Amino acid sequence: MLCVFFALLGAASNATGTVLQRKAALAVPAKDALRPQLLRDLARQPVWLLGICGVVGAALFQALALVTGPLALAQPVFILELPFALLIALPVLQRTLPRSGWTAVGCMVAGLVLALASAAPDGGEPQAPMARWIPAVVLCVAATAFAVGAARHRPSGAARAALLGSGAAVANALTAALMKSAANTFSDDGFGAFLAAWQTYGFAVCGVTAVFLLENALQAGSIAASQPALTLGDATVSLLLGVLVYAEHIRTGWWILPELAGVALITLGTFRLSRVPLTGELGS
Repeated sequence: MLCVFFALLGAASNATGTVLQRKAALAVPAKDALRPQLLRDLARQPVWLLGICGVVGAALFQALALVTGPLALAQPVFILELPFALLIALPVLQRTLPRSGWTAVGCMVAGLVLALASAAPDGGEPQAPMARWIPAVVLCVAATAFAVGAARHRPSGAARAALLGSGAAVANALTAALMKSAANTFSDDGFGAFLAAWQTYGFAVCGVTAVFLLENALQAGSIAASQPALTLGDATVSLLLGVLVYAEHIRTGWWILPELAGVALITLGTFRLSRVPLTGELGS
């Protein structure tokens, strides 16, 4: 329960940061996309700095969630970041959510509860051997590079935002996997071992990459365009990394049926929520 609690706090904190960063990104020139100048322009805006504080808080809660539970349990809870983000965006961006939006939020919450209760992720190892890390890192880096490469050839809009959101999702999932290893090292062996672990620097690099891609996704299109890919992609890749890298366990057999039903509800709710007919920026 502690793992889920900290993950919920992390999702809410990250959602707050995302909304504030989106508000700041609206004021950045489009010509700065995928350039270091983008971060320099954003850093001059107080609202963006507040958004980064939300991201930092989310990282701390995420680390606590990963220390107290399996990756396959902690990261899927971040699916709720999408409804949190849209609900927080309503007063910040001065929008309203119609009844269909509330129905979509209910689908996502019900689907997440059903999927996690059915899968019951548990077990796993606190550390993983390099034989598992190497293919996982290579595949994640390749997937992120592919998403960025495809986005570079598209103009600003929903498609570009979705591709960059997908790249950020993979980077986020890899960040979480590396953070879990580094956090366990800190918990078991202390700060010196934490600084000596390659996973510590790995999650720092991946985390910065994920933030950079998210900033570009938020600049390229609305939250509704980037968040579905970010939300579903992060949860899916994290689940795979938990099972394949940390040898975590989920229920199989007939439990797969309610698990798939939960995933279907989450997917339905995510895409319905991303297409809620709002006026103005949030729904564009």
